[in-house]
Amino acid sequence: MQFGIFTVGDVTADPATGKAPSEHERIKAMVAIALKAEEAGLDVFATGEHHNPPFVPSSPTTLLGHIAARTENIILSTSTTLITTNDPVKIAEDYAMLQHLADGRVDLMMGRGNTGPVYPWFGQDIRQGIPLAVENYALLHELWRNDVVDWEGRFRTPLQSFTATPRPLDGVPPFVWHGSIRSPEIAEQAAYYGDGFFANNIFWPKDHFKRLITFYRERFAFYGHGTPRQATVGLGGQVFMRKNSQDAVREFRPYFDNAPVYGHGPSLEEFTEQTPLTVGSPQEVIEKTLSFRDSFGDYQRQLFLMDHAGLPLKTVLEQLDILGEEVVPVLRAEFEKGRPAEVPDGPTHAALVAERDRGRQAGAEEAVA
Repeated sequence: MQFGIFTVGDVTADPATGKAPSEHERIKAMVAIALKAEEAGLDVFATGEHHNPPFVPSSPTTLLGHIAARTENIILSTSTTLITTNDPVKIAEDYAMLQHLADGRVDLMMGRGNTGPVYPWFGQDIRQGIPLAVENYALLHELWRNDVVDWEGRFRTPLQSFTATPRPLDGVPPFVWHGSIRSPEIAEQAAYYGDGFFANNIFWPKDHFKRLITFYRERFAFYGHGTPRQATVGLGGQVFMRKNSQDAVREFRPYFDNAPVYGHGPSLEEFTEQTPLTVGSPQEVIEKTLSFRDSFGDYQRQLFLMDHAGLPLKTVLEQLDILGEEVVPVLRAEFEKGRPAEVPDGPTHAALVAERDRGRQAGAEEAVA
């Protein structure tokens, strides 16, 4: 199991002070949070991609490249790479470059985003969201695996004898997750390629995501990539912790009530009952997170959203200390218990290289025989 955090990079006023950070302060805070995540022993730091206020992470590779230079172990990922509105050629080259700079500590999550106006800003039609996701990823997949590409599709100009540079590190592309909160077509896409499926398990009840993940696992097996248990699944989540539950609820409530993503709707109590949001003690976070396995099976990556809704940087860093010291060690041990041997570990560059080499060795031995 891999544990980490993801950020959406929102610039939101702190309801305790009424003051919002500047864009500069928020960007610097995201870097500080990533460095703290590594210090706390987490496995992954992931950033979203947004091109509209009140969000700042419009250039994930710039942010992650800077963090790569200041870290040694943590995997650097995206929680959304806009496969619909980014040119797949640029994605291929930007993330291969980042992969080299980070010595392989890179993967990325394909998504369509949740901001309708982004489509015309980048010359696309939102009504073509699913076809764009399918076609653009097909091209990206080919660009990373073939040195010379000829391509013709619906949504971009043709390519003739094109080579994306640099080539992926060690000849192995970054691992790709396909993220979705509602679209079976994206789960199907992930299954078709044998990629990972990330259910951003933060807003909707578990039964909705259970159906999506079960569908992905079944289709993963249908396409011959392994058993349903061998599919690669990631989940999102949201937590806020204090030693005592009452203190956590009291402190977090004004942030919840004023948050742009879920404020002014269901109450905090209703939201924590119906979704994965956990506001309470570390033990309550442990118990609720462990319950995810009952619904979704053994999975590979758990990411938590912890720096949103105007929470001050000091508070977020305190949360990461609690997560790293009191929560994740217990989750690692408990998730390991009873984990079937066939369930794969979380993806890493080293593991992907080893898998490639085993495949080559098996092919060579078969040719000799």
